[in-house]
Amino acid sequence: MINQIDNKYMQISDLNNYIKMMFDENQFLRKIYLKGEISNFKNHTRGHLYFTLKDDQARISAVMFYNNALSLQFKPEDGMNVLVEGRISCYPAQGTYQIYVEKMEMDGLGQLYIEYEKLKKKLSQEGLFDEKYKKAIPKYPQKIGIITASTGAAIRDILSTIKRRFPICETILFPSLVQGASAANDIVRQIKKANEYDLDVIICGRGGGSIEDLWAFNEEIVARAIFESKIPIISAVGHEVDFTIADFVADLRAPTPTGAAEMAVPTIQDTLKYLYEKKILLNTTIKNKLKSNYDQLNHLKNSFILKNPIAMYELKEQKLDNLLEQVTKEIQAKILESKNKFLLIQNNYVLKNPLNIFDKTKNDLKNYQISLKNSIYHLLEKKGHQQELICNTLKLVNPLNILDKGYSLVKKNNKVVKRQQDVNVTDELNIRFSNGEIIAVVKEKI
Repeated sequence: MINQIDNKYMQISDLNNYIKMMFDENQFLRKIYLKGEISNFKNHTRGHLYFTLKDDQARISAVMFYNNALSLQFKPEDGMNVLVEGRISCYPAQGTYQIYVEKMEMDGLGQLYIEYEKLKKKLSQEGLFDEKYKKAIPKYPQKIGIITASTGAAIRDILSTIKRRFPICETILFPSLVQGASAANDIVRQIKKANEYDLDVIICGRGGGSIEDLWAFNEEIVARAIFESKIPIISAVGHEVDFTIADFVADLRAPTPTGAAEMAVPTIQDTLKYLYEKKILLNTTIKNKLKSNYDQLNHLKNSFILKNPIAMYELKEQKLDNLLEQVTKEIQAKILESKNKFLLIQNNYVLKNPLNIFDKTKNDLKNYQISLKNSIYHLLEKKGHQQELICNTLKLVNPLNILDKGYSLVKKNNKVVKRQQDVNVTDELNIRFSNGEIIAVVKEKI
């Protein structure tokens, strides 16, 4: 009975291997082409690449083995859009199906994203995004320049918003291409042109669109033109979720063209309210100032000095007497100090006995001469002993002194002969004695 039950059940590994076989035998799944975004990317230490390929509604596991990954022309990262070619199969150990990627290249949008991130990093490192370079937007602009397409929702929204909020503000349109291959150069040209006008602020942007549509505002020449503008620029590109390089470089980023207009000008109601509040504050300040001056005037009118001017004169007279008395005491003190110094100098021993100082100095000089002579004599005597000792030592170590004892020095070709082997028959030898030299010829070696 147990054996029959056991025969009904399969091993999990058998089922997964069977499913793998079905995948592998399916002609359609042997060569599949997919387009999606990389996520959960992992580069294994052995060089294999593991990641998830996803779109808006689904995802699939993917693996690209080392030998296939060697052909990649880019470094895969999370968020990249890619085009892959491979086969679908099952991984039996986990019972999951996945695509085994054989070839992979970046999708067009993925390449744009990489260029966007590369330029963003470059300009950020150069400091073009730093807050210290951002110019302040005037609170009450009188003249605004607008760089955008001459037709479309963007210009209509900007103009209607400014007219509604702050109708006294003048606007100047600098029509520009905002899409296509020539758009970036056109935007740069209009920014430079707008800087020739007496403007308070510039709004630069366009309505929403795809990343390709907005790409002109991701060009480096546009970013540098915005950074170099002497007039503050508000960037208004696309919708709130769209971020371009121009947004980071601009002095202020607006989520939409309408938002840029709202940031550029106040409402007329807010302005009137602000003026009314300032009027109240100014009136209050003037009243407080007048009251303060009036109180001060009353205080002066009732002051003791003004009512008794002779008292101020008497006070000054008394102060002058005190100063004169103080000056007199200081002069007398100085005179007494100088007199005491004079008496001290007058009674000085040196001034009264100048010859005694001379005699003492003369005796000191004589003693110095005697001491110097003795020092020189002892030094010369010491150096003489040292010289004699050195000469005796040199005589002892002089190799030529041994010739006086009957020895001789034999040389061949100016080299000392130390062994019989160094000499051959008929060689000429130079023999030196204590009182001279001779030249000998070798006749025989014994």
